[in-house]
Amino acid sequence: MNISVLRRLTGPAVLVSLCAAVGCSSTNGTAKAAVPSPGTAATALCRKLDDQLPDKVNGLSRNDPEPQSELTAGWGDPAIILRCGVPRPAEMNDPDADGAEVDGVGWNVFEKGDGSYRVTTVLRAAYVEVSIPKSRVKDGLAPLTDLAGPISRTIPKGIAD
Repeated sequence: MNISVLRRLTGPAVLVSLCAAVGCSSTNGTAKAAVPSPGTAATALCRKLDDQLPDKVNGLSRNDPEPQSELTAGWGDPAIILRCGVPRPAEMNDPDADGAEVDGVGWNVFEKGDGSYRVTTVLRAAYVEVSIPKSRVKDGLAPLTDLAGPISRTIPKGIAD
C-alpha cells in the first residue's frame, strides 16, 4: 500500500479519521445512496469501473446501496459507499483542502461534522466519491487501497467535465 499525504494532514488522529462517510447507512444492512447523473462519457467510465470493483473492500463484503445502480456500490454495514460520476465537490476549490494519494490515485479529503469523511478522486476523467462512516475511521485510508487499482484501470487521468 502506497499512501502519500499531500496537504495539511498531520498527526495520527487525522490519518486515522480520514475514512468516514457521506453515504447514509441504515442499521438493517441496507445502505442508501443517491445515484449520480453524470454525462454520457462519465457514465460509460463508471460502468467499466462497476465491472472491476472488488467483492471485498478492507475485508468487508459487497453490500450495494439502494436504489441499485451501476454508479453506486457499497461494502459492509454500516457501508462504505462508492458513487461514480458525482459532480465536482466545492471543497476542491479550496487551495488549502486536504488531499492524499493512495496507490497512484489522488484524493480530495473532506471531513464532515459528524466524524465521517468523504474522499473524491482528483485529476480523473470522472469523479469517484467514497464515503466512509465514522465507525470505519479506525482503518484510516485502507479502504482506498482496494479501490485504487480498479479506478486506475477504468477511469483515466484527466479533467472531469
